[in-house]
Amino acid sequence: MTKKKKSKRVISRSNRLPRWTWYAISGAIVALYVWVFYAFFVSPTGFRWRALFGEPKYPDGYEIRGIDISHYQRDINWNKLQFARIDNCPLRFILIKATEGSTRLDPKFNNNFYNAKEYGFKRGAYHFWSNRSSAKSQAQFFLDKVKLETGDLPPVLDVEKKPDNKPLEDFQRDLLTWLHAVEDTYHCKPIIYTYHNFKKNYLNTPVFDQYPLWIAHYYTEEMEYDGDWKFWQHTDTGRLPGISGYVDFNVYNGSFYDLEQLCID
Repeated sequence: MTKKKKSKRVISRSNRLPRWTWYAISGAIVALYVWVFYAFFVSPTGFRWRALFGEPKYPDGYEIRGIDISHYQRDINWNKLQFARIDNCPLRFILIKATEGSTRLDPKFNNNFYNAKEYGFKRGAYHFWSNRSSAKSQAQFFLDKVKLETGDLPPVLDVEKKPDNKPLEDFQRDLLTWLHAVEDTYHCKPIIYTYHNFKKNYLNTPVFDQYPLWIAHYYTEEMEYDGDWKFWQHTDTGRLPGISGYVDFNVYNGSFYDLEQLCID
């Protein structure tokens, strides 16, 4: 009896891991969870990850307010949206996702694009850049699916990620290929949308400064980008009547007359 009890006690002790080992295992699990969360939820959308706390900020000194929309806003009640105000300013412009890559048309684009004009908003259309398709095929797809008219805002190229395996000069050349092709069609310089650090790191050459800039910079009261810019997407947690869920808020850096002068002739 005594020997058996002793034997069981020895086996039991041998199966128990040191406390530091459990700490190490727990830390590894937490680290794995953080990595998975970042890789699948934060990294794919970059700066677009919504803050967990805080209300949207309204920058001072801007009277021309607008939003950008896509299928993520689902069905919009345009009768309500036409009377919406942002910080006591009327909603003046709406930028609408049209295409992505060389094959994806936003399922709500045609409806949103039509209604934006019908309800009296300045409207624009943007293309979401994909590193998986050629610049020419993306430009052609955008031009096939989007028919901008006189009085619309210039076409927009939304670029948020550089491929890791491509030299910077080649990446910039691809973007310029898209920009030139679209500019040749509409005879106006397209707008470039990106976030301020991306502009500084990857588009910080004089050729890109020739294009109107739409800069995303959230949760700050002032734009920190020190170059010229036209639009500032200052929050992704806006709320408006007619839209269920969140919507991006933007300001235009100028007067309404300036905004009209920017539009397609």
